[in-house]
Amino acid sequence: MSDAPTQSAPRTPTPGDAGAGVGGPLGTPEAPITPTPAASSKTVTRPGDRVFTSMATGSAVFISVLIAAIGAFLVWRAVPALARNEVNFLTSSAWDTDNINSMAFGVLDLFQVTVLVSVFALVLAMPVALGIAIFLTEYSPKQLARPLAYVIDLLAAVPSIVYGLWGLLIFAPAIKPLAVWLNENLSWIPLFATGSGSIAGGGTIFTAGIVLAVMILPIITAVTREVFVQTPTSQIEAALALGATKWEVVKTTIIPFGKSGYISGSMLGLGRALGETMALYMILRTTSKAFGWSLFDSGSTIASKIALGYAEFNNEIQAGAYIAVGLVLFILTFVVNAAARAAIAGKRA
Repeated sequence: MSDAPTQSAPRTPTPGDAGAGVGGPLGTPEAPITPTPAASSKTVTRPGDRVFTSMATGSAVFISVLIAAIGAFLVWRAVPALARNEVNFLTSSAWDTDNINSMAFGVLDLFQVTVLVSVFALVLAMPVALGIAIFLTEYSPKQLARPLAYVIDLLAAVPSIVYGLWGLLIFAPAIKPLAVWLNENLSWIPLFATGSGSIAGGGTIFTAGIVLAVMILPIITAVTREVFVQTPTSQIEAALALGATKWEVVKTTIIPFGKSGYISGSMLGLGRALGETMALYMILRTTSKAFGWSLFDSGSTIASKIALGYAEFNNEIQAGAYIAVGLVLFILTFVVNAAARAAIAGKRA
């Protein structure tokens, strides 16, 4: 009898052995994992979200309806007066509303004075506001930036009538030598030609425009400053890492980032300038002379004309003439806002 170990013949593997050692006990293969169907995604709307959505939608609809109602009211009240007008409302400078049976009134001069004084104020205020915003956000020490910002913001809290008194009694005499010099030396430029206003008295678009620039300065500065502060720190640090100077960082990073906000703030300031009443009512002098697009002209803006003639409203027809002028100002503000939004959209594109 031999003690040699016996060798078993090699066993042919079966398909069931594929999972041996991997699956469960005794080498039983693990059952394949069947993927479960993904749960259908459902947007969970909380009650607070529904309330907020409803309030936001309702507010937007309410404001739109309110603006449309104001426009419809202005048209409704202006039509009877326009029907009795014997001159072209858009191209005439006449203003005679005493006799409702023979009315002659036009918005041309009022529109021109409003546009010139507002644009002149905006041209003066925009670069100053930009400089102030850059200084407060980038160059001013932190201990000084906050108090200066508060002081500039307080300019918006000064009543319009105070600006009018300051402009007429204090600023106009102080600015008179500059106005006389510009008129004497640059009268060949239409903007500085002798106009219908009194340079000595200061009741000109030149004086009113500078006062108006001071009034809209805090609006433009505040919006621009807040946008500049939001410039991403990573962009500023990247520019500095590339060796840019402080001014180059401002020029290549901060100003391009805040350009849309700067334009928006400027348009807000222009809207304030277009509708300003009391300050311009006190500074500008009414005149019967034709408007010549000179800064030394005088006259009335649309808003100041309405304020001036408010006490003369004897009936609805006469009041309708002033309401028709107000309708032009209403449309003008919409045009300005639309132009601002188009400019901002173009910059972003």
